Amino acid sequence: MSATSGDHAAVVNDAAGEASLRELAALAKTLGSERFFEETTALAERIGEGRFYVACVGQFKRGKSTLLNALMGNRILPAGVVPVTAVPTVVRYGKIENARVRFEGGTWREIAPDELTQYVSEDYNPENSKKVSGMEVFSPSALLAEGMCLVDTPGLGSIFAGNTAATQAFVPHVDAAIVVVGADPPIAGEELDLVEELAKHVRDLVIVLNKADRTSEAEREIAKSFTSRVLQKRLNRPVGPIYEISAEEQLQNGGAARDWPQFVDVLKSLVRESGRSLASSAGARGLQRLSEQLLTITAAEKVALLRPIEDSERRIQILRQTISQAERSLNDLGYLFTAEQHRLSDMFLDQRKTFLAAAFPQAVAEFDEQSRKLPRSYGPKFRRDAMLTAQTIAERHLLPWLETEQMRAEEAYCAVAARFVSIGNDFLKKLAEFGIPELARTPNALDADKGFRTRSRFTFEHLFRISLPASPLRYLADVFLGIAGASSVIEREARDFLHQLMDTNSSRVQSDVVNRVQESREQLEVEIRKLLHEVSRISESALAHAREARAQGMPAVEAAVARLDSLEAEIRALQAAQP
Repeated sequence: MSATSGDHAAVVNDAAGEASLRELAALAKTLGSERFFEETTALAERIGEGRFYVACVGQFKRGKSTLLNALMGNRILPAGVVPVTAVPTVVRYGKIENARVRFEGGTWREIAPDELTQYVSEDYNPENSKKVSGMEVFSPSALLAEGMCLVDTPGLGSIFAGNTAATQAFVPHVDAAIVVVGADPPIAGEELDLVEELAKHVRDLVIVLNKADRTSEAEREIAKSFTSRVLQKRLNRPVGPIYEISAEEQLQNGGAARDWPQFVDVLKSLVRESGRSLASSAGARGLQRLSEQLLTITAAEKVALLRPIEDSERRIQILRQTISQAERSLNDLGYLFTAEQHRLSDMFLDQRKTFLAAAFPQAVAEFDEQSRKLPRSYGPKFRRDAMLTAQTIAERHLLPWLETEQMRAEEAYCAVAARFVSIGNDFLKKLAEFGIPELARTPNALDADKGFRTRSRFTFEHLFRISLPASPLRYLADVFLGIAGASSVIEREARDFLHQLMDTNSSRVQSDVVNRVQESREQLEVEIRKLLHEVSRISESALAHAREARAQGMPAVEAAVARLDSLEAEIRALQAAQP
């Protein structure tokens, strides 16, 4: 297929996708769901304009905002401020620099770009007290002129837990991603989890190592190798090159270009070769997700019309009582869950102590033997060789044990997660049996494998910075130690480094599994509450509509049921028409 015919086909697909979404929006309007109408209409507009989202993701303080500013050629986005529990900021094309903020309830307000800090900083918007639900920034950057929208996401791993939640909630809307990593640490567990989730439906992942001006070449090479290895292992696919950049240098128009031109070329190529198809795919994903949610509403509305009003009122009363009871029950279960965490922690602590008692003396003896063979005439080189020897020996002793230990941890964690989910499912099953059948039709599910299993975050920590000279003075000291033949100082520090490596890494499985149990417990509680409140909201809305129809007589009820049947058929037809 030629480029022209391919572009034409993409435009046709976009037009069809936009039309389907506008039809779905009209159906949502007919159902009286203003929230779904607005979301579907916004997605239709995005697809019609060929806009696709390239999210910039990574750990807190990776320099994501600065990177996006460098791409736009101006410091529009606030950088270096303490973030709030907010939503991602979408940067899209506009003839002039401008911005707007959306508040809960759907109201947009035009603001000047220099006012952004008033809504994204903890100082001016503590804990998102201003109820910000959306941010858009407009830039005349040529990079955005053909439909690419850059998305500045809240950083992972900050002290504000909502930042991570906001970024994860945005994942279904992402069409491609810029993954920003660093050298210390190269890539964190939360970043690995997020990239894995993105990779399930995003093909294009561009990996950049930012702040390259602040690290040595040796540090960058180690970090790139490590990041590439763990990503390929987690994703089970090649991740392509990792581009070394310094966004701050680009903004200051100083320093080395590094891999910046190649990085920008990749983004331009993404627009040129994949932009339209990415927008089309976003429309198809959004239509399936939104249509399933609308089908849940039609089912609840129809059931409310067909059963006696008193029956619906009784069920809603039960549901309200159940929500209150659920809150108390979840608090009571907290004691059981806490005991489970302590039991697992103690078990893995005992296993770690047993391992270190046997392995550490062997590792030290091996290190002493190998270090004696290392050349000692030049201090800095002897330090590098000694530290690398310590890392190699630590990995050789730890990794086989860690693999076995992680298998045990996974088994223990799965058992606990299954217990948590079983408790939740039994609870919801009883609700369905005692008059809340809507729970059985809700798209959300308590699934031990998908809904309430958090991923392991374990990676072998090499402690790169500790293995290198702490300062230029330390480097000079190493030179003189080599000249003076006092290499025993470096050897002692390398032996201490070996001990730290084994101690730090042997504890990671224990802390990992305990943290995962805690996160699963919290996630389970949040999802059960969210599920119950959503069912309550849908049920109460359905009852209100049923009352209105009943007040007009049976012909009105029959007409309402027929209308819902028709709406449901139209929604399913839109789903079926998707490729």
